[in-house]
This record gives sequence, C-alpha cells and structure tokens, in this order.
Amino acid sequence: MLTLFILFYRHHSSMPDEHSRFRVSANFALTLGIGFSLAIVGLIWFASGRLDAFELRPDRDVAFWYPWVTNTPTLWTRISVWTLYAAHQLTVWGLIYYAQSRNTKYNDSLSPVNVWALLANAVFIVLHFVQTHIFYDGLALDVSEQSSQWSVILLLVIVLLMENQRRGLFFGYKVQGSVMTESARALRKYHGYYLAWATIYTFWYHPMVATPGHLLGFLYMFLLLLQGSLFFTRMHVNKWWMVTQEILVLIHGTLVALSNAPNLWQMFCFGFAGLFIVTQMHGLGLSRPVRWGFLAAYVIAVAVAFSRVGISKVHQITWIPITEYLAVFALALLVWGSMKVFSRTKARPTH
Repeated sequence: MLTLFILFYRHHSSMPDEHSRFRVSANFALTLGIGFSLAIVGLIWFASGRLDAFELRPDRDVAFWYPWVTNTPTLWTRISVWTLYAAHQLTVWGLIYYAQSRNTKYNDSLSPVNVWALLANAVFIVLHFVQTHIFYDGLALDVSEQSSQWSVILLLVIVLLMENQRRGLFFGYKVQGSVMTESARALRKYHGYYLAWATIYTFWYHPMVATPGHLLGFLYMFLLLLQGSLFFTRMHVNKWWMVTQEILVLIHGTLVALSNAPNLWQMFCFGFAGLFIVTQMHGLGLSRPVRWGFLAAYVIAVAVAFSRVGISKVHQITWIPITEYLAVFALALLVWGSMKVFSRTKARPTH
C-alpha cells in the first residue's frame, strides 16, 4: 500500500489535471493487496500472545454470546473503537461519492481515488490492530453478533440480485420482470455504500485476535475492503475474483461452525456450496461437462457426509440457499417499492 502511495505521489505531481489516469494496473494492485492482507493476518497471529493480559468477561451458555469482550471496558475503550470506526466509514463513503460525482469510467488502471481508497483502508487496518492491542474491544462491546452476521448475509444477497441479469439465479435461468431488473439497476448504482458499511462495520466488530475463525474472517474482510477499493476498475467486476469472494464465506462459515457449533457444520458447508452449484458457477463460462462434474461431486460429498451424521438431517443443506433466495426476492420488492414511492413523491406537485 505504501509503495502505491509513493508511486501515486510521484506521478500525480506531474499530471496535467486530476482526471489523468494513474498508470498502475488494477491487477498489480490486487496482487499487492492480497500480499498485504496475508501479511497482516500473519502479524495478528504472531502478536496474539500480547492479548493474553486482557481479562475477558465470563463465558455464558447463551445463544449468540460473543466471548471476545473485556470484563471491565472503559470509556476510552468505547471512544477509541467508535471514533475509528466512524472515521473509516465516512472516509470510504466520501471516496465512493467523489468517484461517482466525477463520472469515473471503468478502466484497467487505477485512478487516484483508487489509490486513496487503498491507502485509507490499509491505514485503518493498521489502526485497528493497534487499537486492539491497547484497548482490545471492538464494536462487539455495544452491538449484537447477529447485526454483524446479517450485514454480511445481506451483502451476499445483494450480489445475487445484481448478478441475476448476467449469470441467472437458478442454474443459469435469469429471473425477469420489472421488479428484478429495476431493483438490480438501482443496487448496481448505489450498492457500494451498503457494501462498504457491511464490510467496515463487521471489520470493526471483532478485536484482532488469532483464533482460526477470526484469522480467516479478517482475511475475508481485508479482501472485501480490497474489492471495494478497486471500484471503477475492470478488476472490480472480474467474474473469477468476484466468485472467489462469494465462496470464501463457505470456508469461513464451515470453520467457525466446526469450532462453535460442530453439529451444524454441514449446514454451512453444503448450504454455501449449494449456492455455488445452483447460481454462482453459471457465471464463469464453464462447459457443460465441468458443471455436471461439480454437481456430481456435490451430490457425492453430501451423500458421504450425511451417511455419517444421519440422512434424516440432509434437509439442513437447504436452509441457507432457501433463506438467501427468499431474501433476494424480498429485497427486490423492497427496493422496487421504495423507488416507486420516491418517484411518486418527487413527481407530486407542491403548493
């Protein structure tokens, strides 16, 4: 990230105007960003022993009880995490607004605003690491774990809806109709604001501790922040990069379930894998034999897994896909309805 900033500064000082392109490829930025993300995950793991000095609140057998919260937080703890979260959120929202207001076009290279977004996210990632080691607590101190989980679930639902017109929703079939197409069009224009909120909110929810679930979760958040920083580049809409981020939730969800809810790991594993089989793989341009191969592998894996845990539980694989597909239609209707109400209100004559 620092390298990008230095290159940008040298180049920008000689640019004739602010709309000139910064000639660093988005592909190079992606590679550098992934390396930075892996390095920070390694740093979190390496420095985790320093966090043992913090006394955590007693564990309780309560649903959605989040144990990584200190027993005696101070006012300064809350000020630190909420101030840094707000600064991070407003900074990224401001950069998105700036890029849209300048009618930025898609390009293979980074624009200056991409560099500022990469730099801003890198700085706040480092600040969160420092904040964890001084105060420990994240936003989990004051908000529920469900809010963090559902913010990311809705993020995935928004992607399913926006991608319906390109790859379809069910085995390549595109769900048509004004509700689906108009709501998807609106989300494509404004989705950056929600996705930035969901990612940054979830990022600041957790302290930077080194459990396997946290390490993989932070890597996932870093990659989502990286994706958000590459707005208006062609890498931002690269189908392989996009689907990689969609299926990473399969690995993260399964790993967390194995640690915290071992009887439900198959729901997360085969639920998110089912989304790949039904929807996500159909946007990759794969040949029919390859797609049939993925389907066969999925069916065999389900059969093997549930032969061990009980075939009567096989219905668990449908819970996540059904929830997300229903949420897609509910979201489409909500967005479409809001658009109609807004347009009628705007068109109403004033006296």
